[in-house]
Amino acid sequence: MYDFAAQTDLPKPELYSSLARAADALVRGEPDPVANMANLAATIWQFLPDLNWAGFYRVIGDELVLGPFIGKPACIRIPMGAGVCGTAAALGSTQVVPDVHAFPGHIACDADSRSELVVPVLRDGRVIAVIDLDSPSPGRFDAEDAAGMQLIAQVASLTI
Repeated sequence: MYDFAAQTDLPKPELYSSLARAADALVRGEPDPVANMANLAATIWQFLPDLNWAGFYRVIGDELVLGPFIGKPACIRIPMGAGVCGTAAALGSTQVVPDVHAFPGHIACDADSRSELVVPVLRDGRVIAVIDLDSPSPGRFDAEDAAGMQLIAQVASLTI
């Protein structure tokens, strides 16, 4: 059993460092990618306040396919380049979106989502998945969140 004491009131760099340590401890030595994505999504949900969706989309062929997540049911398939997730995957770059309604082509899976952070998971220079975080609060994510989630993407890249 894993019991992590998530201190959500820490400054963001400390919060993400703590999250990265917990994430690494959860997935270290476990070869099953689905189990690892599920535990990572749950840990992100536990550590980060003000989320209404946290999870993975996996790159399969020329599209993203839903992976383990926590939140309301989501879009199952997203074309590469479509919406925030597809854009992050196609460009291989983190997308910080303070207002999803202002993002061209935004795909609304949960009408309550107002801001989004999507971080590509890279292995050998290619995108293998994205980590998607949604919040009901506008402007929830910033550069510190992006940098912190990139640490989690590095952990994920070795285990999914």
